[in-house]
Order: sequence, then C-alpha cells, then structure tokens
Amino acid sequence: MTDSREPLRVGVVLQDGYAPGEIGALAAEIEELGYTHLWLTDSSLHTHDVFCSLTIAALRTKRLILGSAVTNPLTRHPAITANAIATVAGLAPGRVIYGLGAGDRPLAALALQPAKLTAVRETITVSRELLAGQRITGAIGDAQLIGAYLHHPANPPPPIWLAASGPKTLELAGAEADGAIVLAGLFPAGIDFALGCISRGLRDAPLARREAFDPCVFMYGSIDDDVSRAIDAARPIAAWFPQTAPQYCELAGMDAELVNTIRARYRGGEFQEAGDAASLISDDLVQTLALAGDRRTATAKLEMLTSQGVRNVAIFPLGDRRMETVRAFARDVLPALASDTN
Repeated sequence: MTDSREPLRVGVVLQDGYAPGEIGALAAEIEELGYTHLWLTDSSLHTHDVFCSLTIAALRTKRLILGSAVTNPLTRHPAITANAIATVAGLAPGRVIYGLGAGDRPLAALALQPAKLTAVRETITVSRELLAGQRITGAIGDAQLIGAYLHHPANPPPPIWLAASGPKTLELAGAEADGAIVLAGLFPAGIDFALGCISRGLRDAPLARREAFDPCVFMYGSIDDDVSRAIDAARPIAAWFPQTAPQYCELAGMDAELVNTIRARYRGGEFQEAGDAASLISDDLVQTLALAGDRRTATAKLEMLTSQGVRNVAIFPLGDRRMETVRAFARDVLPALASDTN
C-alpha cells in the first residue's frame, strides 16, 4: 500500500440532502479550502441523485477528485451506472472515481438486500471492461448483458474503488479494486483489522499494484467546541456498527448483549434514522468508533491514522453543522498536524 512518506490526501464526504443547487457552491468551497477529494453518497431515496450532483460538482471545480460513495449493483443496471460515471468522467477527465459497494440499509425501502460478494466482484470486472470500451455478453448477478458496450467510453477510464467494512469485502477490495473506501471504527485495533484484511487481498497482486493501492479511511463525525453536541451528532453512526459491522464493536470492547440490543432496536434506512438504538451507546464508545469532539480530539484521531500508515482520509461530517466541521478540519486540524510533523 502507499508509503507512509507519501503526502496526506484529505477529502470530504457529503450526503447530498442539501437544497437543489447548493451542491455546486459547496463543492467550490471545499476545493477552495484545499481538500483533494469530494465524495458524494448514493443512498437510494435518501439523497439527491448522485450522478446529477457529481455533474454539478464537476462543472463547478477544476482540481477536486470526485467520487461516488458509493453506488451498488442493484438499484441500477451496472452497465447504466458505468455509462453514468463515464459521462461525469468526460466532464472532468482524470479526476473521477467510481465508488462501488454492496449496498446498505437504504436498500430496504426498495425491498432489496445487499449484493452478494460474487455480484460485487462481477460488477468490478465488467464495469472495468465497459469503461475501457469493450463489448460484453454475460451476467452480473441477475443483470444480463448481450453485446453491450459504451458508445462513449471514458478516456481515461475512472478507477473503481470498493467500500468495505467486513473482512471478505475488504479482502475483495485488495484483490480486485483500484482502491478501498474503509468504513471502520476510528481506533487503532479497528484500523489494524481493516488494513490487515486489505493486505491479505493484495497478497498475490503485482508489487506495483500493492505499492499504489490507496485505502481511504472515512472519518465520520463532528468537530465542535461543544463536545457534548459533537458526540450527539456522531452517535447515530456508532449505532451503525453493531448493525452492519459488529466486528469493530468487539474490538472496541462493546458488550455483546448491548450489540444485540442495538441490533434489535435499530430502525430506519440511513444511520441518522437509527432511533433510540443510538441512545444506548455511551459517550466513550461514540468517541472510540467515530470522530466526536473539539479540534484537539480531531487532531488526535488524524495523528492516530497517520501513525497507522493511512495517507488518505475523508471527513464525513454529521449533524446539523456539517460545513462547520468541514471548515474546522481544514482551518484547525490540518495545520496542527503539519506543525507537529515539521
């Protein structure tokens, strides 16, 4: 994976629940703040259409690398998704990432379950071929292709990154994808676990690919001088872990009975709708699993990640003060890290 001497790449993840038209101004501000990446979520019916929003962001920026975070093989035919990401890549050549995942709880509103690992692997392979202009006949899960090809393939083809939390998906990211979006608890044992799984997937890869592979750790949470408010903003994502990635709960020391209780009470599609399940998680566990505190807390989290060899992170702001978190990270946290390393 990337060398620890590589410069730190820092992005922002936004759930586009903003009023129509706002995302362009936000993308421009994020670029102006010095961030390297902007990831926009694809959450079925919970956010605006990710490809519309990526298009707007592409037109309003010149430098930002733009990615979907993440789409899946189920809610659209994978070939249609490949065409959509190729279209965005045509607007911003060389600065688009196709972020893919198995799907999460928002699929429930569409009566769908997350895609099986085989379908995810097939989607990576076939999407890569389509984006390179190849003609395909075959299947991706339940989707069929008969002499299918993109009449307007991307040049260059965007890389395909896989979002992953569990061991098998993390290994698949290392084995098949161009990069990994790591959704893990923000504590040393959780990061070690995730990076170790990716390394196992990379084990048989050529040396050049192993060295170039670039996991991006998403830092879910809130930066606020009012620490209690920051913890409350981050509490829903802490409830997501028992429901979706319980291995991090065990590593963080969460009681198994509490994990089961949270799973039983968890409601809603997005983690913000977890309801009273989130209220069961202690402040200490929230601060272990997520980013929740003032700028000193955030700086310590970032220092921990860089000490683990992570060179690519993205701040995923939560709560009702999301852009305040984005601005605080750029204004207070990154300069503090730079001064500590000089």
